[in-house]
Amino acid sequence: MSPPETDTTTIGTTTEATAYIAALDVGTTSVRCFILDEKCTVKGSSTDAVELLNPQPGFFEIEPECLWRKVVKVIKEAIRDAKLLPSQITCLTISTQRCTFLTWNHKTNEYYHNFITWKDLRADDLVEQWNSGCMKRTMNGFFFGLYLATRNSRFLAGSMLKLMNGQVTPRLLYEIAHNKRLQQAIRENAVRLELLDSWLLYKLRSGGHAVQQTENIEHITDITSSTATGLFDPFTLSWSKMISWMFGIDLNILPRVVDNGYNGFGHVNPIAFGQDWANTRIPIASSCSDQTAAIWGSHCFRSNDVKVTMGTGAFLNLVTGSQCHASISGMYPLVAWQLNNKHKFKQQNAIYCIEGASHDFGTVITWAQSCELFSQPKETSAIAKSVADTNDVYFIPAFSGLGPPVNDYRAASGFIGMTPSTTKAHLVRALLESIVFRVVQLIDAAEKETNQKLDLIKVDGGVSRNDFVCQFLADLSQLKVERAQNAESSIMGATFMAGINHGIWHDFDDLKRFRQVECVFQPQSKHYDTLFARMAKWNEAIGRFSDWY
Repeated sequence: MSPPETDTTTIGTTTEATAYIAALDVGTTSVRCFILDEKCTVKGSSTDAVELLNPQPGFFEIEPECLWRKVVKVIKEAIRDAKLLPSQITCLTISTQRCTFLTWNHKTNEYYHNFITWKDLRADDLVEQWNSGCMKRTMNGFFFGLYLATRNSRFLAGSMLKLMNGQVTPRLLYEIAHNKRLQQAIRENAVRLELLDSWLLYKLRSGGHAVQQTENIEHITDITSSTATGLFDPFTLSWSKMISWMFGIDLNILPRVVDNGYNGFGHVNPIAFGQDWANTRIPIASSCSDQTAAIWGSHCFRSNDVKVTMGTGAFLNLVTGSQCHASISGMYPLVAWQLNNKHKFKQQNAIYCIEGASHDFGTVITWAQSCELFSQPKETSAIAKSVADTNDVYFIPAFSGLGPPVNDYRAASGFIGMTPSTTKAHLVRALLESIVFRVVQLIDAAEKETNQKLDLIKVDGGVSRNDFVCQFLADLSQLKVERAQNAESSIMGATFMAGINHGIWHDFDDLKRFRQVECVFQPQSKHYDTLFARMAKWNEAIGRFSDWY
């Protein structure tokens, strides 16, 4: 078979080959690779499902070598789908789900357990015990005293510190307490912890093999993947020595934290990809978390820009600029991105955001579908619109408890207010309304935290394609809701970051032409009083389901 022709772009008298970026996105439910050119046109793609294991109730795992085979598969298939050779790929970029981790011996390729995902609840009892214990109260009080004395926002954040299931910390403590192989490996100094991004970076650079030649491959993680682990201090931009001391976690097992445009990400080792990859050297141009990729994909580059990703979970991120914001309502201060040593890129300091999350959006939709409330999620908008209201039925979406600003992780899920006249359409509408109610709670908390009145929110993710949800959100929040034509915000954001790092584009202005807005849902004030009253009633319903477990 003859090789594909190389696209060229003529600039004056110079002919340059077209740049092609391979964007790899490893999410909770899928592994995807897209090939995009310098105009951000998708030339090829491949997707495979993540096999989420559920060995016992509350445990959610991914078998690492199975995941690695899928990563290799989608990269190869995406390049083939684009009708390109591997040597024509300019660079590769990575975006990954956060707070999913494993421990292993990288020299022998021995895993001490599967990837434990961010949705895993195995440490729930540990979280509850610690959050209700004397040590937490003493520590919070100590830090609040320091805050009153110094007015240092870092100490204010410490006064609100608590464990959460979504963080790496409690699940790592659980494994250390219960996994005998891991305990032995720790005693022998034969263990290191990998976040999903650090593991992928190692596998891609080593070709997937545990051989002695890989000793020189750095153990690194990007800053936006480390920032949400519960082990990282965003104020000092380093692993927290206090958390290490408090929980007895050896910081030496953790990867070194680097910025999103680190010059040492290296190249993809062709060994795992077959003969047609021989002698290729595809540079890895960037690595970032899925939420950072979505921030970039939504063009939230300025302070007070806000995006809401509505997919497997709902994540609100409000950019706070170069200052780390200490939250008091359960919102989480995070590093949004950091790009160092980019001589043409003006931002070099860390850029921060605050984040609020509701982890059950995708679970709610999947559960309702399994209960045959509808056949396909795309039907739900029309079903919800088929009735004027929910007939006073309310749903509490709390399969994983309720996050900020409610912060009740023992809350239960369920419907309330059903009567013999309740129909499936009422139940479906109640489900969708509950999703919006949670997002509005996050928006209200973000506005109070930052003393800012928002004007526009940008939405992405699968649930954002639901017109009913977007219009209901606009009407209840009284904010404009902007949805882009391209639903692949994480793919686009990772591509933008790689292009900046690799010199394909030079600044945010170069990226503006790539975001095309499909629709702006305008708030309708005539509905606000009715919807506000409904949300107030829904807040009352939360009380019926609170502190259940």
